[in-house]
Amino acid sequence: MEPKQKTEQDTTVGQEHFAPKTEYLDEKLLAYSQTDAYPFHMPGHKRQSMGNWTGEEIDITEITGFDNLHHAEGILRDAQHRAAETFGADETFFLVNGSTAGLLAAVCGTVKKGGRLLMARNCHKAVYHAVYLMELKTTYLYPKQTAFGIQGSISPEQVETMLEQYPDTEAVLLTSPTYDGVLSDIAAIAEIVHAKGIPLIVDEAHGAHFGFSKGFPQKALALGADLCIESAHKTLPAYTQSALLHYRKNPWVDLERVKWYLGIYQSSSPSYILMAGLDRCTRILREQGTELFAAYEERLHDFYEKCKTLQRITVLSPDGKIGETGEKDPGIWDRDPSKILICAERVGLHGQQLAELLTERYHLEMEMVSGHYVTALTTLMDTTEGFNRLFAALQEIDQRDEVDLNQGIFTTDEIYHRAEKVLEIAEAMDAPKQTVSLMESAESVSGEFVYLYPPGIPILAPGERVTEEILKTLRICQTRNMEVEGMKDYSGQRIEVCTIL
Repeated sequence: MEPKQKTEQDTTVGQEHFAPKTEYLDEKLLAYSQTDAYPFHMPGHKRQSMGNWTGEEIDITEITGFDNLHHAEGILRDAQHRAAETFGADETFFLVNGSTAGLLAAVCGTVKKGGRLLMARNCHKAVYHAVYLMELKTTYLYPKQTAFGIQGSISPEQVETMLEQYPDTEAVLLTSPTYDGVLSDIAAIAEIVHAKGIPLIVDEAHGAHFGFSKGFPQKALALGADLCIESAHKTLPAYTQSALLHYRKNPWVDLERVKWYLGIYQSSSPSYILMAGLDRCTRILREQGTELFAAYEERLHDFYEKCKTLQRITVLSPDGKIGETGEKDPGIWDRDPSKILICAERVGLHGQQLAELLTERYHLEMEMVSGHYVTALTTLMDTTEGFNRLFAALQEIDQRDEVDLNQGIFTTDEIYHRAEKVLEIAEAMDAPKQTVSLMESAESVSGEFVYLYPPGIPILAPGERVTEEILKTLRICQTRNMEVEGMKDYSGQRIEVCTIL
């Protein structure tokens, strides 16, 4: 009798060595850290060591001498005071649950339940979650169109018009800079908002590095914002999930109410590793900031100058200007040059294809993929070698033979269509629903979110009408393997729609 042939599928008792190999997260992370993959993505420390301690060495709880974040009277109070002084705030609060916690607290702390929030339609999903939790009424500010095909700035005139139309608005919330680095005229908008006696909240998650050198824009707080949320981990040397909520003294914000909500949305066991990382980030900025930012600006400038030699690949200029004459794009008030936007349509690559090529062949990992471009997120921790590798890759790709895509290239503005709001978000999320095929849901009212992640901006929000135009966009996104999320059906084939309107 022939012996039984063992195969990989044979996982009977006693044959453990034929079972699939277990993959542990820590082991995979350590192995990845030893590769030559370069991170043009967050966190801002870019995997460079910032100290001589390991996590386990300083991972504690609220023991004697180490204060309590939710009742800070000692070392954590002092650390937050240092941060406020460094970032130009009257008060600063450590966020160990990311900017998400700060956005939730800012909205809930300034708008009463059932009240009205005037918000940019391109806000992060965390703002929409706050809207749901507080059962708010929303009115939207839509970004301008831009020549490059990204969402542009919110105009002061639009804010003024909407406040006149909706005098019951209790707060205004904008995203500035956007994921693409586009800023709005915060100073002018703040003046308009304050004339109505209400606060201006700015989601500045991608602008924590602002204000530390002349090569970058001023902070929203310095321009009149009342509450400002910054993700230190995105663009500064800090750990993932660490962020800051800044407050400027003003008559429109009840700070104690905001602090109350911070206590709700933050963990009762805040990570001392994250808080130590924030304090260390503050120290780096105070002691080395001038030198680090000067070197960073020089590296960025050199990179953009070299990219002018590319023939087919387009890299959006650092200031967002367009054309050989450098005329100002009317859709962009100002732009953060740290976000490098790269379009390779003329060499036959849409965004997802370009990102995959950069990852697989050149071991360069991008931060974000959109319809026709990718975003390389840079920080003061990026190296000359990293910038050189990215340019060398683009230079090589630029020499590819031109290919006709014929795949329905679209721009970001065409991804984020205006949708008819039929129900408020809370009404839609709490309404009776049924699950239907996504591609057969035209004219129905969405009962859940649909968004690309990143950036986490809803393509559809609950209560909005599904249109054929939106479905066409989603079909292209899914065909290109872009990260369409938000629906309960992880496969992205079915969506919940409201049944009673």
